[in-house]
Amino acid sequence: MFEFALLTFTSLFTMMNPIGVIPVYISLTEGMTKAESRHVAFKATLTAFLILVMFAFSGKFIFDFFAISVNSLKVVGGIIFFIMGYDMLLARISKTKTASSEDSSEHDIAITPLAIPIICGPGAITAVIVFMQGTTQWTEKSILLLSIFLVIFITWIILLSARRIFDFLGENGNKVLMRIMGLIVMVIAVEFFFGGLTPILRTIFKIH
Repeated sequence: MFEFALLTFTSLFTMMNPIGVIPVYISLTEGMTKAESRHVAFKATLTAFLILVMFAFSGKFIFDFFAISVNSLKVVGGIIFFIMGYDMLLARISKTKTASSEDSSEHDIAITPLAIPIICGPGAITAVIVFMQGTTQWTEKSILLLSIFLVIFITWIILLSARRIFDFLGENGNKVLMRIMGLIVMVIAVEFFFGGLTPILRTIFKIH
């Protein structure tokens, strides 16, 4: 249980990358009052939490409806994680996040692009679905939900202290931290990829 809790927490933390959200959050809330920026942070994290919980519990329905297997999602998820990790290793925000943040003037920035896809991106959503599908006991499901809550809560706290953290770390410090997280994401990606690919190959070649 402890290993599962550690895996879910670290996976979601690195997928959401709260430290990496700081520069985007600061740029999006530039010119806002302190109260307005705090409201944006709360609304964004609450939205991200609700979306992740929704996907966690609706994942089985999605799997059944589209006839998707957990192993297939693990393979695709591993590829997505690896690409995201590679972007983080180069200390840059992924193209999906950047493109979404460029066209935010006509939207509520707390929901788009901050909650989706900057905080709650495809990597985090895929991870939540895969983890939930892999659980068999309510204890594990509770641990996953607790991990989601803790990561979202930490993200909220980090966003509230965004300007102070950014000033403390500086641009170089932020890039170093992002590279470390990117490396962790790439390792998780390899585990996900081969964890899904191995059962598929065993079925194809009829290896027991």
